[in-house]
Amino acid sequence: MNMNRELEYMFVQCARVWIPDAEEVWKSAELTKDFKNGDASLQLMLEDGTSIEHKLDPKTKNLPYLRNPDILVGENDLTALSYLHEPAVLHNLKVRFIDSKLIYTYCGIVLVAINPYETLGIYGTDIINAYSGQNMGDMDPHIFAVAEEAYKQMARDERNQSIIVSGESGAGKTVSAKYAMRYFATVSGSTSEANVEQKVLASNPIMEAIGNAKTTRNDNSSRFGKYIEIGFDTRYRIIGANMRTYLLEKSRVVFQADEERNYHIFYQLCASSHLPEFKTLKLSSANDFLYTRQGRSPVIQGVDDTKELSTTRNAFTLLGINESYQMGLFQVLAAILHLGNVEIKDKDSDSSLIPPNNRHLTAFCELVGVTYQDMTQWLCHRKLKTATETYVKTLPCLQATNARDALAKHIYAKLFNWIVEHVNKALITNIKQHSFIGVLDIYGFETFEINSFEQFCINYANEKLQQQFNMHVFKLEQEEYMKEQIPWTLIDFYDNQPCINLIEAKMGILDLLDEECKMPKGSDDSWAQKLYNTHLKTCSLFEKPRMSNRAFIIQHFADKVEYQCEGFLEKNKDTVNEDQINVLKASKKFDLLVELFQDEEKATSPTGQVPGTGGRTRLSIKPDKGRDKSSKEHKKTVGCQFRNSLQMLMDTLNATTPHYVRCIKPNDFKLAFSFDPKRAVQQLRACGVLETIRISAAGFPSRWTYQEFFSRYRVLMKQKDVLSDKKLTCRNVLEKLVEDQDKYQFGKTKIFFRAGQVAYLEKLRADKLRVACIRIQKTIRCWLARKKYLRKRSAAITIQRFTRGYQARCLAKFMRRTQAATIIQKYQRMYMERKRYKQKQAAALVMQTILRAYMARQKYQGLVREHNAVIIQKRVRGWLARCWYKRCLVSLVYLQCCFRRMKARRELKKLKIEARSVEHFKKLNKGMENKIMQLQRRIDEQSKDNRSINEKLVSLETSSTAERERMRGELSRLRGVEEDAKNKGNQVTSLLEQLEKLRKELSSTQKEKKTIEDWAQTYRDEMEKMVSELKDQNCSLKKEKDDLNRLIQEQSQQMTEKMARAIVEKTQQLETDLNEERSRYQNLLTEHRRLEEKYDDLKEAMVSSNVSKPGHRRTDSTHSSNESEYTYNSEYAELEEGSRAAEDVTRGMDTSLTLKLQKRLTELEQEKQSLRNELENREDQFQRARARDDVEFKKARGAELEYESLKRQELESENKKLKHDLVEIRRSLLGNAATGAGAPGSPAYKVVLEQLNASCEELEVRKEEVLILRSQLVSQKEAMHHKDEKETMTEPSAYVEDVSKLKDAGELKQAYIGLKDTNRLLEHQLQTQRRGYDSEVESLRGELQNVKEENNRQQQLLAQNLQLPPEARIEASLQHEITRLTNENLDLMEQLEKQDRTIRKLKKQLKVYSKRIGEMGAGQTEGQTSPGQMVDEPIHPVNIPRREKDFQGMLEYKKEDELKLVKNLILELKPRGVAVNLIPGLPAYILFMCLRHADYVNDDQKVRTLLTSTINSIKKILKKRGDDFETVSFWLSNTCRFLHCLKQYSGDEAFIKHNTQRQNEHILSNFDLAEYRQVISDLAIQIYQQLIKCMENILQPMIVSGMLEHETIQGVSGVKPTGLRKRTSSIVDEGTYTLDSILRQLSAFHSTMCQHGTDPELIKQVVKQQFYIIGAVTLNNLLLRKDMCSWSKGMQIRYNVSQLEEWLRDKGLMTCGAKETLEPLIQAAQLLQVKKKTDEDAEAICSMCLALTTAQIVKVLNLYTPVNEFEERVSVAFIRTIQTRLRDRCESPQLLMDTKMIYPVTFPFNPSSLALETIQIPSSLNLSFLTRV
Repeated sequence: MNMNRELEYMFVQCARVWIPDAEEVWKSAELTKDFKNGDASLQLMLEDGTSIEHKLDPKTKNLPYLRNPDILVGENDLTALSYLHEPAVLHNLKVRFIDSKLIYTYCGIVLVAINPYETLGIYGTDIINAYSGQNMGDMDPHIFAVAEEAYKQMARDERNQSIIVSGESGAGKTVSAKYAMRYFATVSGSTSEANVEQKVLASNPIMEAIGNAKTTRNDNSSRFGKYIEIGFDTRYRIIGANMRTYLLEKSRVVFQADEERNYHIFYQLCASSHLPEFKTLKLSSANDFLYTRQGRSPVIQGVDDTKELSTTRNAFTLLGINESYQMGLFQVLAAILHLGNVEIKDKDSDSSLIPPNNRHLTAFCELVGVTYQDMTQWLCHRKLKTATETYVKTLPCLQATNARDALAKHIYAKLFNWIVEHVNKALITNIKQHSFIGVLDIYGFETFEINSFEQFCINYANEKLQQQFNMHVFKLEQEEYMKEQIPWTLIDFYDNQPCINLIEAKMGILDLLDEECKMPKGSDDSWAQKLYNTHLKTCSLFEKPRMSNRAFIIQHFADKVEYQCEGFLEKNKDTVNEDQINVLKASKKFDLLVELFQDEEKATSPTGQVPGTGGRTRLSIKPDKGRDKSSKEHKKTVGCQFRNSLQMLMDTLNATTPHYVRCIKPNDFKLAFSFDPKRAVQQLRACGVLETIRISAAGFPSRWTYQEFFSRYRVLMKQKDVLSDKKLTCRNVLEKLVEDQDKYQFGKTKIFFRAGQVAYLEKLRADKLRVACIRIQKTIRCWLARKKYLRKRSAAITIQRFTRGYQARCLAKFMRRTQAATIIQKYQRMYMERKRYKQKQAAALVMQTILRAYMARQKYQGLVREHNAVIIQKRVRGWLARCWYKRCLVSLVYLQCCFRRMKARRELKKLKIEARSVEHFKKLNKGMENKIMQLQRRIDEQSKDNRSINEKLVSLETSSTAERERMRGELSRLRGVEEDAKNKGNQVTSLLEQLEKLRKELSSTQKEKKTIEDWAQTYRDEMEKMVSELKDQNCSLKKEKDDLNRLIQEQSQQMTEKMARAIVEKTQQLETDLNEERSRYQNLLTEHRRLEEKYDDLKEAMVSSNVSKPGHRRTDSTHSSNESEYTYNSEYAELEEGSRAAEDVTRGMDTSLTLKLQKRLTELEQEKQSLRNELENREDQFQRARARDDVEFKKARGAELEYESLKRQELESENKKLKHDLVEIRRSLLGNAATGAGAPGSPAYKVVLEQLNASCEELEVRKEEVLILRSQLVSQKEAMHHKDEKETMTEPSAYVEDVSKLKDAGELKQAYIGLKDTNRLLEHQLQTQRRGYDSEVESLRGELQNVKEENNRQQQLLAQNLQLPPEARIEASLQHEITRLTNENLDLMEQLEKQDRTIRKLKKQLKVYSKRIGEMGAGQTEGQTSPGQMVDEPIHPVNIPRREKDFQGMLEYKKEDELKLVKNLILELKPRGVAVNLIPGLPAYILFMCLRHADYVNDDQKVRTLLTSTINSIKKILKKRGDDFETVSFWLSNTCRFLHCLKQYSGDEAFIKHNTQRQNEHILSNFDLAEYRQVISDLAIQIYQQLIKCMENILQPMIVSGMLEHETIQGVSGVKPTGLRKRTSSIVDEGTYTLDSILRQLSAFHSTMCQHGTDPELIKQVVKQQFYIIGAVTLNNLLLRKDMCSWSKGMQIRYNVSQLEEWLRDKGLMTCGAKETLEPLIQAAQLLQVKKKTDEDAEAICSMCLALTTAQIVKVLNLYTPVNEFEERVSVAFIRTIQTRLRDRCESPQLLMDTKMIYPVTFPFNPSSLALETIQIPSSLNLSFLTRV
């Protein structure tokens, strides 16, 4: 009834099932109709949408397999699946392999490993460290997890372990075994530096070269099985190994199938034949030899055989096989190749021959050192022995060829055994083996088309292994049930003992085969008949093929296999020609060959060899170790030997705890991450994985703790069902949910479920959550729908309102437009009419104007012609009148001249007649004299008048001439006018003609004008068009210009940003290089100390013969320390003495250890010497520079003294001048007192008074300076007096009388010196005052500038405020006022601090001055006594009071107390008491004070021994208590304080500038301890690294539990079903670490370091390293745990990180860089929570996850697993998108963060303000032998 109810509940519509399929083995389908009891078929729909009807078997009525819920798909453990069956297993493996790229999966106790055919980065040292120490179920499946489990069980249970790696060829068995051994070698280390773990790993390339070959399925297939026992000592460190080999395939030496190769070593030799050392082997290409060319595939893609041979040779060397032996091995291998090329021809039907001078046989004989004739003889003949005679029989060609191949196989088998034997010798040690872990790498189950003796042996071995596996699984199941105290029912499982009995029991197959081999005429056919007769009817597992009488079938556990009987007897006998062996044994030139064929008395591997002439494989079985080699045993068959060795292997495995690794080959084509379901199912069936599943499914495969069940299925409970007892609650709920009580059982701590019950519960839970989700969705959808409705309603109302408003506005607009159109029409019509009228009026006016103008022009032209004619007439008539007048005038003048001439002539004639008569003269002469005189006077007068008249005449003539000329000119002008008139008359005619012509030209011109205007209009249009185009081009050019400018600006900005980034990157690169260099140096120190500790451990081990107690301890790769140079030198002698004392013990040790240590120490010494030389060179340069500075200072000092003398004279004159001015001022005051000019209150009086006060103050200052200088002079004088006294007392009495003179001279000299000092002091004070004045002026200027800036800012604020509204203005003013008051408050606080500092400084100066005044008073009292009185007068006793002793901050101790000091202060000191009760760093101060005293007394030996003892003692206490964080922190703080003290009191300018004056008095005076500072700095680095290691050891167990597993926010993440390997529960149990545990531990670390007085900067570095470790460990575990990659876990991580950040804020450490170290973890948590669907999501992820590498991002996405059904997985396409986008990132391909990385530490100088003289030594330290100085 219950079953029917469950079926009806599970097989409902939409349920998913598995149905068989021919191609995919199993195909998923979905029910389209509920199944009801009695239905004969199921209605299904495939994933591609095809509907089918699946008919049930009418007999069994078995329903198809149900699919698991999606949240269970991809589980790490197959047993965690609710439905355990074949399709579920296959699908889970496929999903993990294809989608998540995960090759490892647990199946109960078995690790299933699928070969990816691709190199994966999951085997690095970081992965090894991540799995080290983890529980097997806590991390994702991995071969390292299996190896760790084996290692842990070996140490915990004190029981040997075995790892059984099986699978068919190409499945990856060899690689898995190799990685397991690499894990052991890495995590365990070795007991010495003999590199045992490296030798174990070095055996791999050797065995791969001689035992691996290329097959069609695998390029590096192991053709033998091997079992390697890795030995461990009591501390579980590797001490050695031993290898046993099985099933060597010898037939591959002489035959290879197509696409296969011989063993790798042959091809490596052929590829390296060009090397000089291989010339003697006479090798060539692999295609030239028969044994290497048969497979026609001599080259493996991607493999360089030459490099592989180099690797093999290096491995040989590492394992101690020297070059000569190596060349011997290569000779044997080359001889085998040459032997294969020896051609044997038919001589006749019964005999054969080898052609003479066969070069390959010659080469073979030369290589192995035998004669050519012997080999020729016995290759073609054999001996037959009878009882009486021996015959030599010829061999046919086929038999001779088979004999040659048998010899080659035999030689190779012997060589293989020899190499294995010597590898074992190299791996064995003389240390007693405590336990071992065995790694078995052996064939898996094989079945081919033709199966022969080899497959029979392989499958026989797998039957035995499968039986052992089944028994172990059954045993574990039984133990689990008994442990939980649940009823035990016998589980039915497949027992293959009948099959094993069929093979190995008496009269079994092997017995019958051995019996047939002993028969003289035994054959394969007769043996087959015996098998048929014996087993065909008695054993159901044995069958006979129907069509064959030479084959048989065995039903193995995996499948039926048909074996062909042909060749069984021959292969079982394993015969070889003894004569050929004897020839090889007789070789005298080749000792190695003889050694190969010696009796195997020292054999270490129980292996042997199976010869064969053909077929697929040949087997090699070596006899058991330690057995007697009797002749009978030599005749044992291969089957018998193999059975014995297999039984021995089973005995070994049964004596160990087995761990199983099943390797699966996903496809036959070596395609990366390609999964073939058919091939996978075959192998799963063959390797026993499905049998494990079947056994688990038969019981109770699903197991839950009560707490996990309660947390997961609490949703199925009601509130009343929840009780305080969780176990009772779960019991009640289960009884209600599952009625069939057989479906579950209640254990002590767990609930056990049958198969399918978890899926049933998950379905109930999903249904309950689905109902709740539907209810939530219903409510939310209702709320959303109502909200949407209200939003729509409001939107509709708004739309209506706006629509109606819009319509009203449209109507109003239409009416306005209509009215406006009417008005526009009115005005338009009026405008048109008015325009028409205006045009007509304008046309009329134009016509009238033209007509009137034409008439006016005609009238005007007529008037102009008349006027011109009148003018011409007037001018002509005037000219004619003037011409007539001129003619008349000329004629009248001429008539007058003629008449006057006539009268003059008559008068002249009369006068002449009178002059001729005398009488007349006499009459005239009478009284003529008076008359003559009168006449003379009259003549004179007349002459004067004549002259004046002549002048007037001349002027008149001139004027008349001018007038004539003018008239002539006028006449000529008038004539010209007349001519002009005539011409103009002619011109009028011509002008009229021209006018007519011009009219014609005007008409033509008008036509041309019209044409030109048309052309101009066209041109204008074209120009406008061109201008517009040019404008457009101009705009485009401007735009391009702007774009170019913008581009240039952007480029310049980009260049600027690029340069800035480049500078930042360069700076970061320099910082990175500096950190790397610092880290490299610190790592060098770490390596140095590690080697020294190794040396110490070896010395202790050699001296004491006690065996260390057993314990589970591992070698930590980061364990490091450092030793100083002097410490090392001081201890090196002791080490040498210890080594000499233990010389007898060390004789048996490995010399490689000593050589390596010596080499490493030499390198370190050389490196340290180079560093020391560099330091000395730099110190020499510094000293030379310092000497140059001293010389220059002395020169400058001389010039300064000269300058001081001149300055003194100037000061004296200035002093006199001041005095004179003071006197003058006083006089003027006295003189003006009576007049009232200087009355009080007047300006002059105030000025003078101020000057006087200033002068008085300066005078007071000078007086004080004089007093101080006088006191100094007196003290110096007193010292000089004492000195003179001594000198005087020692001189003879004869010179006593000159003492006073000498003292006077001394006083003068001392006074002169004092005066110089005074002048120097005055000058210094003057310069100080001047500097103070300058600084005050600068400060005043700065204040003035600040006031100006403040004023400008106030004005700007005022202008801005005026633009603001009143409310904002008030708010801005308030804000400004608050800012101003805050700034003023800060300024006042700064001033107050400055005043406090000034007060403290003045108080100190006051104390100093008071002391000096007291000394000055005493000095003056003594100085008043004259030297004579001091000598002559008696000294009266005076009571001198005792002053308090002034300590110098030093501690004195005796040399013999040094050990007591170190013991009490370092070795036996309790840090807790010192940290709580005393000042921080007290031991460092005490040590430094002791060091100061040793420096004070100038005792270099004391300084050296004290420092050396201190360093050694600190190292000793750290070595003894290095795991105690408090101790390490205490000594880190004190070491740093001691280092700071050495720097603070070293005298270097860079360090003493922070000291007080008193502290500067304590500077070291005699020794430069710079080198020791470096040594102590190295010691501090070592302590810091020890502190980080100690802190990491404490935090490591807390991190994963607190940061990942613990649910800080309860109820967010659900608990998924887990498999057999239970993970750590996230529920809080007693002893479980939580986030609060981590925070408390961090607070404890921080408080401890603060109590110890650790430097704040150093605390920040420690905290940064702590957070890096937390982030790195958490992220690494997240990347290796699929169950942690979910949305809810991302939320938990982000909350935990926020709590860590809150802790940083509380401690004030946000700026230390610790938060940045958590950035990868934060981004990983964000990656878990963001959407992961679209391309936008991919872009967001790429831009967000900058601190994560591409490998880490892809890994998180692949591991992302939904916890509930409502979450979605990340699609493969999305992951491909992410990979494509991140392809261009340049980053490391490393997946995990380096948890061992330590940031380079720096120790910033931190001076102490503590005065050494104030330190008191408490009595609790027991240091009473120290004396304060």
